Amino acid sequence: MASRPPIPDSSRASAQREITRIAEMRSVHAAFSYLHNQEMEFRRWQRELTEIPAPPFGEAARSEWLRQRFTALGLENVQRDDLGNVLGFLHHKPGAPLIGISAHLDTVFPHGTALQTREEANRLYGPGISDNAAGVTALLAVAHALKRTQLKPVTNVLFIGNVGEEGEGNLRGMRHLFASSPWRDAIRSLLVIDGAGADTYVNQALGSRRFEITFRGPGGHSWSDFGVPNPIILLSRALARFSDVHAPESPRTTFNVGVVSGGTSVNSIPESATARVDLRSASMEELQKLEDRLRECAAEAWREAPLTHRSGELKITLAIESIGDRPAAELPPDARILQIVRAVDKHLRIESFPRLASTDANVPLALGIEATTIGAGGDGGGAHTLREWFDCSNRDLGLKRILLVLLALTGVQE
Repeated sequence: MASRPPIPDSSRASAQREITRIAEMRSVHAAFSYLHNQEMEFRRWQRELTEIPAPPFGEAARSEWLRQRFTALGLENVQRDDLGNVLGFLHHKPGAPLIGISAHLDTVFPHGTALQTREEANRLYGPGISDNAAGVTALLAVAHALKRTQLKPVTNVLFIGNVGEEGEGNLRGMRHLFASSPWRDAIRSLLVIDGAGADTYVNQALGSRRFEITFRGPGGHSWSDFGVPNPIILLSRALARFSDVHAPESPRTTFNVGVVSGGTSVNSIPESATARVDLRSASMEELQKLEDRLRECAAEAWREAPLTHRSGELKITLAIESIGDRPAAELPPDARILQIVRAVDKHLRIESFPRLASTDANVPLALGIEATTIGAGGDGGGAHTLREWFDCSNRDLGLKRILLVLLALTGVQE
């Protein structure tokens, strides 16, 4: 990658002065007090939201919960779009540029998962309590702080609860927002709130591609039809070949076979065998190399099988279906949104560091729109498991961080 010129000290100093000015405003201090004093209310929201199911492509109940909250709060032009994204303006100014702030509503947990929550001292427990009930709670908390203190940013602020961030959702809610919504061309930058913590920010979008590979054949009895090509064996050969692929450390590139299925009984030759494969890289070039090799390995295994029956009937087929595609992208080091985040962290005495991640920010970053993802404060662990937890200690530090970043992006006067 070509080296870029260093960020001028004058730009850093300008961002720092702006953050100091905003943080000293009386109304911002009032917002800080609200964010500190309402912790018990935030816990109630977070637990209530966690207990509403939001599996992939099943987020409707959570969307409605958030729509009602936005409406009761007094956000303007509140609506739920065709996919289930929930949107509301702080103060709708037609034609003005937009700064978006978002948190995803969906979870990884399928229908039927027990979603009971519990609280022990400062810790909340429940599937999805951190990822991303914490983010949605932070979104609501900041919106409440702005409304209660009558802070009026210069540009439009669009609050977004989006669907489809996890797994096979494939960022569909965010893709829709930037491809089909009435505001797709007006959004100047996007601040994404995802998970817990207050010491990182995303400056590079991790790209990923996901595929479903399926071998199909006539199947049969393990004794009388012995010799008929076995889809499980063919799939295994393909995966074994692919497992030997070189994945570079820099740019970091990985692959995983996460799901394998096929067959009905031990004495039956299966009619089909399927695997789901996840490829990831910080480089689109390396991601393409991985995909090419995966397809080659599957095709080699398919060509080794007797493809036709004596009658001429096709015996084995191979299908490779794309089930996910997230673009890789990177913020330039001198991006305004990065300067603001770093200046806020310096002001709040947060020792933060950049990270590479796959989040809703992938979509705007791939379009050349400034975006980053930060946490909702507090601490968390056990993400994507039934043992997930969120520690509420120092949540207000993360909320102050979000508020200051947002106000610096939009501009605000006393």
